[in-house]
Amino acid sequence: MSTALQITIAEYDRLTKKGFFEQLRNRRVELIRGEMRQMSPPGPRHEEAVDALSEWSHEQVDRTSVRVRVQSTVGLPELDSVPLPDVAWVRRRSYLKARPEGADLFLVVEVSDSSLNYDRGTKAKLYAASGIADYWVVNLRDECIEVFRDPQEGEYQSHEVFDRGHTVRPLKFPKLKLSVTKLFDWYAT
Repeated sequence: MSTALQITIAEYDRLTKKGFFEQLRNRRVELIRGEMRQMSPPGPRHEEAVDALSEWSHEQVDRTSVRVRVQSTVGLPELDSVPLPDVAWVRRRSYLKARPEGADLFLVVEVSDSSLNYDRGTKAKLYAASGIADYWVVNLRDECIEVFRDPQEGEYQSHEVFDRGHTVRPLKFPKLKLSVTKLFDWYAT
């Protein structure tokens, strides 16, 4: 029997508005399938990789149609989930009244070290169930980018691994590219 407290997105938002999570100090949390989950605190390698991805993203996107969000929540109401991806490319519009949802998401990226199994498993299934077509896991352990695509029935049908010497292209923007070598060399210096 699970002892996890199940809450809805509306309850999560009420707690956020009342400052509940500020009381948790430096703990980062996300709502996954109605369950509050504490996230691992990011280390220097993780933060450097997120910074590198943020800079690359801002240099690449057409700012008239894409907005880059870094460590900001997305809403998956059909799954009672409010994950906190490291980088998300979303449809350009205001999200003041509502988080970006599945149809707004062009690319979702998680940077993984200690959270690798979680990001490949729980997070991949969550994003696939929401129909997110392009999900990347930047695997710091093996210095590669794992690309998950073709979501069907809550599972990604395609999982490709790109290591040094390869480039990755966002599904929605195939003219853009990220050199895996440059990403890992950039953040390693």
